[in-house]
Amino acid sequence: MSIHAKKYLVPLFLGVSFSVSGFVNVSFADLAKDLEGCAYCHGKDGASTDPHVPIIGGMSAIVLEDAMIAYSDEERSCPEYEYPEGPDKGKKTTMCEIADDLSKKETKAIAEYLAGKPFVRAKQEFDATLVEKGKEVHDELCEKCHAEAGSLASDDAGMLAGQWIPYLEHTFKDYAAGTRPMTKKMKKKMKKLDDESTNALIQYYGSLQ
Repeated sequence: MSIHAKKYLVPLFLGVSFSVSGFVNVSFADLAKDLEGCAYCHGKDGASTDPHVPIIGGMSAIVLEDAMIAYSDEERSCPEYEYPEGPDKGKKTTMCEIADDLSKKETKAIAEYLAGKPFVRAKQEFDATLVEKGKEVHDELCEKCHAEAGSLASDDAGMLAGQWIPYLEHTFKDYAAGTRPMTKKMKKKMKKLDDESTNALIQYYGSLQ
């Protein structure tokens, strides 16, 4: 469990409202409005159809909440992105701005809701000549934390199998540039990756459709 998640994560239960310890409540109306905003970029229930936007439905609540907190605290890079749909279509924003506008209770509720949805793997082209090499790299460096090719939400380590390749490419660049936080264990693993093995790893994850 991440540092942020340990600090903020508490159980949420679906009912007439989301309730935590009897004093934090998020109504269905408020949650629906928040999720509608998420869907403009991430697709309905987090099933993104944009190769540059991650599929987030089906990820663990811990990972989702931690990511939102990291954005709110500006611990992750926040490039501008135009809303492709919705009333703000064409308007530029960043995930840091979006996350910072959400209360802690809204962040928790959104994370819990999306965690309950299926992870819809991307249908995309990939370099078949690199898949076997990518599997070898994964098995050697990544399998311990990202079990079964990064397909298990229960690992609380992010979903990799079937994620969009362009998004993964951007993510690995952020890690390499130090603009996305990593655990000490992951930093050691990342140092063992060169450009060739990184690309093979990404193609492997993208091939798992």
